[in-house]
Amino acid sequence: MTGERLDGRFARLWTASTMSALGSGMATVAAPLYVASRTDDPLTVSAGAAVAWLPWLLFSLPGGVLVDRVDRRRLMVVIDWVRVVVLAVLAAAMVTDRAGVALLYAVLFVVNTGEVVFRTAAQAVVPAVVPRSRLERANGWLGGGTQVMQNMVAGPLGGFLFVVAAAIPFAVNAGTYALSAVLVGLLAGTYRGAPEVGGRRSVRAEVAEGFRWLLSQRLLRTMTLLIGLLNVTLTAALAVLVLLATDRLGLGSVGYGALFTCMAVGGLLGSAVGDRLVATITATWTVRIGLLIEAGLHLALAASRSAVVVGVALFAFGVHGALWNMVANSLRQRLTPPTLMGRVGSTTLFIAAGGNCVGALLGGVVADRFGITAPYWVGFVVAVAVIAATWRVFDRATVAAAYADPAPTTPDAPATVA
Repeated sequence: MTGERLDGRFARLWTASTMSALGSGMATVAAPLYVASRTDDPLTVSAGAAVAWLPWLLFSLPGGVLVDRVDRRRLMVVIDWVRVVVLAVLAAAMVTDRAGVALLYAVLFVVNTGEVVFRTAAQAVVPAVVPRSRLERANGWLGGGTQVMQNMVAGPLGGFLFVVAAAIPFAVNAGTYALSAVLVGLLAGTYRGAPEVGGRRSVRAEVAEGFRWLLSQRLLRTMTLLIGLLNVTLTAALAVLVLLATDRLGLGSVGYGALFTCMAVGGLLGSAVGDRLVATITATWTVRIGLLIEAGLHLALAASRSAVVVGVALFAFGVHGALWNMVANSLRQRLTPPTLMGRVGSTTLFIAAGGNCVGALLGGVVADRFGITAPYWVGFVVAVAVIAATWRVFDRATVAAAYADPAPTTPDAPATVA
């Protein structure tokens, strides 16, 4: 390890990301509670999930083009202030009893659209504020902060504040975005990809360029396709987990929630020690062991009737998920040319979100037709097939070369300006 350290710029970026995760998590909890307080129509309630996912499918790819065209820091600041305004309007409407479900969903659509672009921009900024030797640690800190705030603190805090007054979680969310805007605005320097030679092209052409470059990279291409495919089986599994927990494991609502706590604690542990673990066992074996854990999770959910076994499996999966994200993000940041950072990152988000959407629909359909354990057996078979097909892709030499080589530049553009 070198003596390079994470400096004040990363500290500001981490604080902004962590506080945003807290606010977003509280709003995520409070939104369905507010809808349920206004209507008992299942279609209206479930529409919230569609509103949350739709921006990821609509704006991931064009958002990546925008991230590569403009100063990423300024773009993040603008997005945060827009979200502050719309959330403040929502909170004020709730206080005056003028907010309806339609307004809530409109605000959520705007906020999640901003999140799509903001997250892509933030990932593109990380390599500019963090030494290459510290990318794993930086991504671990970012993932750990989000895990704690969004999955462990925001839930109970958001529910409590909603009971006090429905508007409070959304007002607090506006405050966290305002803090994020200020902190990101304090980052020194410019954060944009090098200018394209030959002038600006169409959005479609620029999206296609990023997609083609990603397809040409065997390591990143494989990891991206794996994320999309495994998200299908994972989301399908989690979509019916509540039924498995109550029908097979005999758990109540508290026990069901505890399963997600096991996964969150595992994710926190993985984020905390991940950079040291990756350095010890190498990125190659981090990915390979992670794939084995993925298969083991589906097998445990399919075959076990023990809540303890399932809890341990979810804990292990949480560790794996944190390490996988750490390695995947770091490899993408190491290998992607600065001019393509936004588009390659947004393509990955688009494929991941597509997998989540398909899995959410597929889980219920498969369980209804073939039984509650069917999605888990399907997930196990898919995971085993993935292991067999991709094991050799993540060989030591290939991954070591990715860690050794600096990020390439596109043929017509110089390196990044930061």
